[in-house]
Amino acid sequence: MTSIIYVGIDVHSTSYTLCSYSVEKDECYAKVKIDPDCKKVLKYLEQVETRIGRKCEFVCGYEAGCMGYTLYHELSAYGIQCVILAPTTMLSDRRRIKTDSLDAEMISKCLAYHTYSAVYIPSEQDHAVKEYIRMRDDEKNTLKKVKQQINAFCLRHGFHYSGKSKWTQTHLEWLKKLTFGNVVLQEILNEYLGLYQQAADKLKIFDTRIAEFAVTTEYREKVKRLSCFIGISTHTALTLVVETSDFARFKTATQYSAYLGLVPGEYSSGNTQKRTGITKAGNSHLRTLLIEAGHCYGLGRVGIKSKVLQRKQAGNSARIIAYADRANDRLRRRFYKLSFRSNHNIAATAIAWELACFIWGMMTENIA
Repeated sequence: MTSIIYVGIDVHSTSYTLCSYSVEKDECYAKVKIDPDCKKVLKYLEQVETRIGRKCEFVCGYEAGCMGYTLYHELSAYGIQCVILAPTTMLSDRRRIKTDSLDAEMISKCLAYHTYSAVYIPSEQDHAVKEYIRMRDDEKNTLKKVKQQINAFCLRHGFHYSGKSKWTQTHLEWLKKLTFGNVVLQEILNEYLGLYQQAADKLKIFDTRIAEFAVTTEYREKVKRLSCFIGISTHTALTLVVETSDFARFKTATQYSAYLGLVPGEYSSGNTQKRTGITKAGNSHLRTLLIEAGHCYGLGRVGIKSKVLQRKQAGNSARIIAYADRANDRLRRRFYKLSFRSNHNIAATAIAWELACFIWGMMTENIA
């Protein structure tokens, strides 16, 4: 008779803490702390099987986090069933004491009673492109920080730019012509401008590479479809594709928007009902991009299609374009209506919620 043993693993960069749980005996045992090495995990499983004295089927699991999918792929390569648990979906006790051992025990019980949702494991190519896009976004944040440092440096020393927009060619020429009486201060500005140019050049290189990924056979059609929506460019479209991977794994559009953390929260008890802001639980990268796209619906007029949008929609079927046009018109009307009653940020977030639903419909062929 084969026994099913659930092994919870609390993973850290310096150690793994393991705990086995048996439903038959309702017992947690064999709690150990080992080095972060897959072979030592396999050795642990062998020792547990020897202790039980019969053939065992192991189900291992750990929380999603900074360790990524490495341990999952290593265990799967040896034929061990492994699950990555989404932390926000795990049913856990409210404890005043938190240790690695107790965390491993909680994970093993979640595996046994299935009180969790598993993280979707993307394909190797999707994961690689996703990591590249996130690297690009990190570089964009670096550029943003350098811009803030240059602005603050100029203000501290009495230089105020009177133009309408910053970081245009005119603004850059103005910065380059600034002269300081102190040699060291002039050197600081030159170094800042060098950092700015370096980050801007790297960002252009990354964007060019992302555009090359978007036209590959695997992503071309998907990116072209998503680009039919207002506010979604090549970068956003490709990010949606590789971060989500399989849109069909969400049974409804509401499930997809919940995965992005765009649905409103609720704290209700008895006769009291209290709705809160969006949950912000889930994929923060996609949530940020969709909220940024939501702001784009506040530009332009209802029913008027810009030349840029026309170029993006070119090459798609009439059915896809018609669906996107209906979505764009509805969302633009909704944005203007909501912005009268609340501020633009709230309106953009509400639009992002609906846009996520339209995206799910587009990518799963649920086009009415």
